[in-house]
Amino acid sequence: MIGYYNYTVWLTYLSLASASTGIVLTLTGDGHPFVGMFFMLFCALCDAFDGKVARTKKDRSVEECKYGIQIDSLSDIVAFGVLPASIAAALVFRSNVYNFGTKGWDLVFTVVAFAIMIFFVLAGLIRLAYFNVTEEQRQDNDEGARKYYLGLPITLGSMFLPAGLAIVLIVEKLAKIDFTLFYYGFLLAVGIAFISKFRLRKPGVKILIGMITLGAIEAGLMIYALLI
Repeated sequence: MIGYYNYTVWLTYLSLASASTGIVLTLTGDGHPFVGMFFMLFCALCDAFDGKVARTKKDRSVEECKYGIQIDSLSDIVAFGVLPASIAAALVFRSNVYNFGTKGWDLVFTVVAFAIMIFFVLAGLIRLAYFNVTEEQRQDNDEGARKYYLGLPITLGSMFLPAGLAIVLIVEKLAKIDFTLFYYGFLLAVGIAFISKFRLRKPGVKILIGMITLGAIEAGLMIYALLI
């Protein structure tokens, strides 16, 4: 068989399986957008450690290293690009904003919402492709470990989106207000950050632990909002 199947890529494959499951559950029937976020948080957990696990194998060939970069990006566009967009698509048809009562408004809302989803996925794809090119050049020049990112990494965006969805849930539950439009604004802002030119220091161990803690808090908030 073609490809590589050693332990260095297991977390990446697991992340893709989680993302695929999240997409299917999100778009099945009436849609379960909030359930999809739990799968995305699990993808983020896998992504946080896949690189560290891969680097423990000291005898990786050049092909294995390059394969790891490519397969990670291909998995990321599904987990942190298509899955968040699928959640947004499910939100369209459950929103009271969509059922505003005016057919013209419903059409405008649907077109704008889907335009934001498409832009978000495209921005994530552009960012990942750009990162792959620059990362390969950096490794060829033997510049050592990467210290800064240009723009917001797509995986870090996965930490912001659950927070946005948790806010939507809590406002809807407590204030009885449809806050769906907030998520689309959030999605648009994160998409713009993917392709913006600003330097962001690569997270260290402490920040990584903080991100995992944040993810756990976000999951807790969503569970709380679903139960109240």
